[in-house]
Amino acid sequence: MSELRLLTYNLHGLRDDADEASAVIRRCEPDVVCIQEAPRFLRWRSKRAAVARKAGLVVATANRTGGLMLMTSLRAQVVRTGFSLLPKSPKLHQRSVCWAQLSVGGSRWTIASVHFSLSADERLSHLAPLWAALPPYDETPLVLAGDINEEPGGPVWQELTGRLADAWAASGSGDGNTYSARRPHKRIDGIFASRGVEVVSCHAVADDPGVAVASDHLPVLAVLK
Repeated sequence: MSELRLLTYNLHGLRDDADEASAVIRRCEPDVVCIQEAPRFLRWRSKRAAVARKAGLVVATANRTGGLMLMTSLRAQVVRTGFSLLPKSPKLHQRSVCWAQLSVGGSRWTIASVHFSLSADERLSHLAPLWAALPPYDETPLVLAGDINEEPGGPVWQELTGRLADAWAASGSGDGNTYSARRPHKRIDGIFASRGVEVVSCHAVADDPGVAVASDHLPVLAVLK
């Protein structure tokens, strides 16, 4: 199986330095990027397209609600995509999950982006519909990545690692902390892969000169095969 370079990044709605966010992504040289807090209001399509273009990538999914997006390099062929809304609690943001099945270097992958709720109760309530929304991954490896809004040891994190491997725990370097970008002290963003996927490396991108101004989160980069 060929290597896959996967990045997950909460873009903070491009409320920081949008050009630098694209530059950070470009310098990571990913095959696929799982985005959270993508633009979802005025001119959201053109804003997403601009992020991808400046990063040297293309937009693979185009669902506005929930603020999720997948971007890919030209090395990745999109086979099919999916999108599902997760149950919404009163007065809380609408959450969702988006995914794409990709062919990269002759290998097939299912890649999903998710942004869990700030509410602990709602995070837990979203687990069952999340799993139901994803295609079966007994044949095609699944990688689920995103902003968990919870640190390792929490109930949602434990559920995720009960089914999938935490890439940083498997083969991580550095402390893995992703929030906040200016003072990273919490690991709340993660990449989780099917058992049997080899994690070659995984780290929070803390040493790039642009991350402190690009978003309020650090991105996480994993090399998988």
